[in-house]
Amino acid sequence: MAIALDNLRVGRVYSFSNMGEKRKLEILARLSGDNFKVKDMDTTEVYTIEELLRWGKGKDYELDEWMEE
Repeated sequence: MAIALDNLRVGRVYSFSNMGEKRKLEILARLSGDNFKVKDMDTTEVYTIEELLRWGKGKDYELDEWMEE
């Protein structure tokens, strides 16, 4: 079950999948409401959660705290 956006914590890492894309994101800052500045841990690109969800949530939407295996 996906974590609600208001439960994200700055400094933590989360696994994110939506519309066939899978990413590992570090939360850098809370910008406003449910929008966060995030860093993609694979590409080191910085963007916002709002940009990731701009086109909606797909059937595969999942957001969970990342646990190292």
